[in-house]
Amino acid sequence: MINAIYGKKLGMTQIFAEDDTVIPVTVIQAEPNKVCQVKTTETDGYEAVQMGFGAIKPKKVNRPMAGHFAKQGTEPVRYLREVRVENASEYSVGDLQTVAAFAEVKKVDVTGTSKGKGFAGVMKRYGFAGGPGGHGAHFHRAPGSVGQCATPSRVFKGLKLPGHMGCDTVTVRNLEVVRVDEDQNLILVKGAVPGGKNGIVRVRMA
Repeated sequence: MINAIYGKKLGMTQIFAEDDTVIPVTVIQAEPNKVCQVKTTETDGYEAVQMGFGAIKPKKVNRPMAGHFAKQGTEPVRYLREVRVENASEYSVGDLQTVAAFAEVKKVDVTGTSKGKGFAGVMKRYGFAGGPGGHGAHFHRAPGSVGQCATPSRVFKGLKLPGHMGCDTVTVRNLEVVRVDEDQNLILVKGAVPGGKNGIVRVRMA
């Protein structure tokens, strides 16, 4: 059984439970994922299936990818992702993975790419307190002292310093599946998931 599906984060909304409590949910649109390639231990050294999703015009596919799709005998798709499986020989090219597989699933793990924040200082990046706001203090948003004295006279690795923030692969575990809409290919999970609107996410059975 393929325990994952790829989709697009549409955004957040809220729905009402039977007892009128408000549940904040993230709406994920997961159109049917098509198996575009089967990888086995004999041919590739590991067991996996290549999932394809997203419509694309054939003329927009470059030649290497067009050759890949032609070799597998499938229609071109915009995105390709791999999912590890125990026995890939159980699947064949053209099989579809839909949101119906998640109808009875209670919890899922959602993986996405977090929003990029650019170059950030230590206060924004790590929550440093910073220095006094005024009164002649010349220390406001800097990280402060980071080095040692004559021994070892260097800055240790792994120190929390300004740098690139965001654009990381983040997984949020054990999110509750609130609703599955098979007609519109939607999965509603309780809480927030990484990334911005229209970001690609992977939904995996927890």
